[in-house]
Amino acid sequence: MTTVFENATIAHVAGRPHSHQAALEILPPEGFATAIEEITQWDGYAPTPLYSLKGLAESLYLNEVLYKDEGPRFGLGSFKALGGAYAALRVLQKQISLSLSNDVSLKDIRTGEYTKEAADITLVSATDGNHGRSLAWGCQRFGAQCRIYIHAEVSEGRAVAMRDLGAEVIRIKGDYDDSVDLARIEAERNNWFVVSDTTWPGYSEPPRDVMLGYGVMTREINDELTQPPTHIFLQSGCGGFAASVASALRQYWGDQTPRVVIVEPELAACLYESSKANEVKRVNIKEESIMAGLSCGEASEMAWEILTEEAVDFITIPDNIVPQTVRALARPVGDDPVIEAGESAVAGLAVLICAVKQLDLRAKLGLDKTSRVLLIGSEGVTDREIFAKIMEGDKHAG
Repeated sequence: MTTVFENATIAHVAGRPHSHQAALEILPPEGFATAIEEITQWDGYAPTPLYSLKGLAESLYLNEVLYKDEGPRFGLGSFKALGGAYAALRVLQKQISLSLSNDVSLKDIRTGEYTKEAADITLVSATDGNHGRSLAWGCQRFGAQCRIYIHAEVSEGRAVAMRDLGAEVIRIKGDYDDSVDLARIEAERNNWFVVSDTTWPGYSEPPRDVMLGYGVMTREINDELTQPPTHIFLQSGCGGFAASVASALRQYWGDQTPRVVIVEPELAACLYESSKANEVKRVNIKEESIMAGLSCGEASEMAWEILTEEAVDFITIPDNIVPQTVRALARPVGDDPVIEAGESAVAGLAVLICAVKQLDLRAKLGLDKTSRVLLIGSEGVTDREIFAKIMEGDKHAG
């Protein structure tokens, strides 16, 4: 382990877990079940691998480190393939049912029964890359039109991936939150439909469906486990991913649910600041994080309702420990598999590595040689050029 981890400034604030009702009510079990039933019927569906990284666990003085690798998901490179496309399908179901004055099924839209009606519907969203790619893929599959708004720092490689799936990509000068605002404004003007992974007042159903779609991933994890992990480290942007996983774990494991640790970039620490204030806070993003998928200035209110009841710890990390963490997975310890992970996938592992060198952090998180830690590698390599620079140790890659 290098001194970059030993010297890293890791901010920590304790959460206030309580009641656990939001995990049952906001994302109800029947909602997860409907999403799982639908998504597992899609062409190309296969569970993604869950690795036990024995060499890494030994080097970190932990009992076990489990790593769910979402890189292979539907060939799109991230877990977000599950959310955006499913929410798109649900919006199409609602709008086509209204236009025909007749309830239509998800299956009928999926199998092309309503391609003419779908072609008249435009779905839009803002993205740092992966959510937009999922939405574009879903629109291509189900026959709808797609517009994606990206901010100035989204890589051109990620923009090209969305264009290749048929989306019209609009780049703006501001940050992610500015792209969210513009997508919403232009949708209202043109009678388009926003499929976002974050909520705002009066807008909640598509983000809820996005989070329910992610339940496929957590169900796969639960099906493979014979006992619950002691900890789960969840990287967070607006919080939808973390809230979905935390809810599904709570519903499955009950009182044995693992300790939920939220990890964010220090450059975009909206959940950390919300926890400190005990209310949703917006932060100004002055500089984009290398963890592009986590660069969000405002938490989803729906996600926050869940996380404020579930999370035991909120952590922020600096960007400079990310490249070394990516390299640690790609150049593994002992017989561990080679894992190619994107920048936003490794935040939790970065904290674990720091906790080897920083014993006060290790104590705060309750980590010891009996700990069984679950990590979700939320993305594989979604931009090969950025990954190559990281692996080369290019100083401009972080």
